[in-house]
Amino acid sequence: MSYEIHPKARIGHIHLTVGNLERAVRFYTDMLGFSVTAKFGDSAIFLSSGNYHHHIGLNTWHSKNVVPAPVKAPGLFHTAILYPTRKDLAIILKRLMEADYPLTGAADHGVSEALYLDDPDKNGVELYWDKPKEQWPVDANGNLQMVTERLDFDELLLLAD
Repeated sequence: MSYEIHPKARIGHIHLTVGNLERAVRFYTDMLGFSVTAKFGDSAIFLSSGNYHHHIGLNTWHSKNVVPAPVKAPGLFHTAILYPTRKDLAIILKRLMEADYPLTGAADHGVSEALYLDDPDKNGVELYWDKPKEQWPVDANGNLQMVTERLDFDELLLLAD
């Protein structure tokens, strides 16, 4: 029996285990700009943008003071945070550069432009914006043709001011 999820279904939030809650909260609030919406003692915190109940949950329930999992272990590859505009992506790129926060990669995927980095617990994070759908690359049959090309930081940063 075949089943196809409703086309308007979406990922609502992520919940990450971290080794140091305070360090993780500083990254997601001070660096990326999320706000704390709820605290659960000294072991869990919920964060969001806007007035949503939470987009990111962080906890140390099973991981307090534990070192990050090896890169080649099964688990989450990255969390993707979608910015509404290219200018918003430019602003966070400028912010990361000013803080000398290391990127692990960056790309123009044809459908989107993306920055890649790790949070303090080595959880992968993708920060991206989607290009307008009419700009997405397709072949002669209309099939999506995503690419991984160089992201032009200089051009992108022109939007940050």
